[in-house]
Amino acid sequence: MGMGMPAARPAGFSLRNLRTFSSFKNPVYRLYFGGMMGEMAAMNVQMLARSLLIFRLTNSPAILGAMSLAFAIPMLSLALFGGVIADRVQKKYVLLFGQAASAVLSLGVALALALGYLSPEKTGSWWILVVSAVFQGAIMALVMPSRQAILPEIVGGEQLMNAISLSSMGTSILRLFAPALSGFLIDALGFEAVYYTTTGLYLVAVAFITLLPRTSTTTIRGRGALTGMKEGINYLRRETTLLFILGFTLIMTVLSMPYQQMLPIFTDTILKVDNLPVGASGMGVLMSVSGAGSMVGSFVLASLPNKKRGLMLLISSTFLGVALASFAFSTLWPLSLSLVVFVGLGQMGQMTLSNTLLQYYVNEEYLGRVMSILMMQFGLMSLGTFVAGLLAEAMGVQWAVGGFATLLAFLSILALVFLRRVRNLD
Repeated sequence: MGMGMPAARPAGFSLRNLRTFSSFKNPVYRLYFGGMMGEMAAMNVQMLARSLLIFRLTNSPAILGAMSLAFAIPMLSLALFGGVIADRVQKKYVLLFGQAASAVLSLGVALALALGYLSPEKTGSWWILVVSAVFQGAIMALVMPSRQAILPEIVGGEQLMNAISLSSMGTSILRLFAPALSGFLIDALGFEAVYYTTTGLYLVAVAFITLLPRTSTTTIRGRGALTGMKEGINYLRRETTLLFILGFTLIMTVLSMPYQQMLPIFTDTILKVDNLPVGASGMGVLMSVSGAGSMVGSFVLASLPNKKRGLMLLISSTFLGVALASFAFSTLWPLSLSLVVFVGLGQMGQMTLSNTLLQYYVNEEYLGRVMSILMMQFGLMSLGTFVAGLLAEAMGVQWAVGGFATLLAFLSILALVFLRRVRNLD
């Protein structure tokens, strides 16, 4: 360096210089992210409120499970149609339809509560929640494949894991605050206020997606929906590694996710502080603490290079099974709070990595249809909750959730040992 040259100053710290937040440089992704945050905030709040409300109306784990079954049936029966729609229709319009329809559905439940049609005094009024679960399942089945398949069109393949991880980080932040806020709102103002809030959040999502530019339109032309579904299934039969990832992910979802719908039973009957149930506020805190674990996991994944993602997926699922089994058999509130952090961490690793691997390796022509099969995990989660509800009725919720989690850990270890093709994926 010459004597007359001033010493170079180190560049100041900036979020823009971090790989972790690189997708936010894309203005279209920012709009997508804003819409997703509104939608996911509503779903997080609504998930707590709906399961807790129906349990308090009925005091029945079986009916709680039945509501999940009502959600699962349209999710499983319509998901493949949603995949064909994602590969055929402009995805922006599909997203707008889904968010607007969800707002109308949420408003309907709020009005049913406000007018007294849905209340403990109306015996059997819980059917309103079951019907709303059916419609919500149908909306998600038709819309979620488009929400997943639009991401590669916005950010491109090499940026995909970062974009998915940032989206997951956003949902984790919501899981950190939204459930606790929902629990406090329920205790302070009742369920009605929560459903009016979710209606507003869905409308926020509509506003963001309205500003989103159109992305690529169609890859399927001139063929029927059934033909399109058959082609997608035949594609997966040829791509056995992708089929392994998809099948393993769906199994993990069935075994791990029902615990969220069973939380009202834990908080109202098992976990206590000073011999009192922790109630709605405690349930919200548990879900929020789980979100903190998810947020840590998504931050780490957003910062990592595109290496060893298959191995990380299998390790995450093993970790999740062990953490969830430990949570299921805990009766101590402080211990359960600690364990649920690790449950959230494992869930985030499993969800983000499986999503990334599928979107990264799937041929663009079949992306919507493959993602529609992945979106069946929400239906299978509810189907698993129905089975868990029946088991909880017979043997107790701890053995139901803990048994599922133990099986998850065992299958994950087997996959880690024997699924070499998945383990070696970058």
